[in-house]
Amino acid sequence: PPEENLTELMEFVLLGFADIPHIQWFLFGLFLIIYIIILMSNGTILLITKMDPSLQSPMYFFLANFSFLEICYVSATLPRMLMNLGTQRRRISSVGCATQMCFILMFGATEYLLLAVMAYDRYVAICNPLHYPLVMNHRVCIQLVTGSWTIGIPVQIGQTYQIFSLPFCGPNQIHHFFCDIPPILKLACGDTFVNDTLPYTVAVLFGMVPFLLILGSYSKIISIILKLPSATSQAKAFSTCSSHLMVVVLFFGSAIITYLRPNTGNSEGTDKVLSLFYTILTPLFNPMIYSLRNKDVKMALKKLLFHENFQAEAGSVLK
Repeated sequence: PPEENLTELMEFVLLGFADIPHIQWFLFGLFLIIYIIILMSNGTILLITKMDPSLQSPMYFFLANFSFLEICYVSATLPRMLMNLGTQRRRISSVGCATQMCFILMFGATEYLLLAVMAYDRYVAICNPLHYPLVMNHRVCIQLVTGSWTIGIPVQIGQTYQIFSLPFCGPNQIHHFFCDIPPILKLACGDTFVNDTLPYTVAVLFGMVPFLLILGSYSKIISIILKLPSATSQAKAFSTCSSHLMVVVLFFGSAIITYLRPNTGNSEGTDKVLSLFYTILTPLFNPMIYSLRNKDVKMALKKLLFHENFQAEAGSVLK
């Protein structure tokens, strides 16, 4: 088409849950409660891993980073979704859309890498316990975390730029509740072959590679655990990694299905449901999984609550 007919879209419409108008307020209330729970529960894990002396090991340093990441990750999608549900104004500028996509992709890449780092930490702790303090010293932990947070940044900025430099000349309605790659690419006109293959390449790089590293770590861990002499020591060793394994399955499972399954015409509903899993349910369940299955975290929580109650009682007595 002639260049002047290509009207560059300056904004998009995030349809979200527009197809179920009668439960908009119910959804608003539900997601608001979920968002508050995510902020409070991940915030509590951040707090106790900073304050409690018994939680100063590498494992909890990574867990604190993971909880902070979950807060960032969910804050890239949920506030916007709540605003759209509350005001029914679903417009988002193309710059706003690109920014949201970029942050979601960066936090997603960080999550994959951090989960791989946490698996490596468990591998060293269980397979080389004597060398653990030496291998996982403070400097190494800082380097691993910094790497996890920064490696994805240039790649994801590049990928977002590549996608948004496509011409958008047709409908501007995004069948999703945030700016994700598949629904945005459906709106682009012209040849999107490079952009269609790019997400797969990036997904393999940041999804499959960490996933294989995690699988490798866990196959070693399980073979070591099975060689332990008593059932008690086997159970104890396995309990330290079972919570991490549950988070891995939840996050990787839904994300890999979303990005690596073949693109069919009527997959919008499925995409929405799957992305709810990895953008909302993982941050929601992560603190529960870690605190319910971990004695140290439970003890630290009790101490924190007891300390708060004790201070409150002391305050009322003094009054």
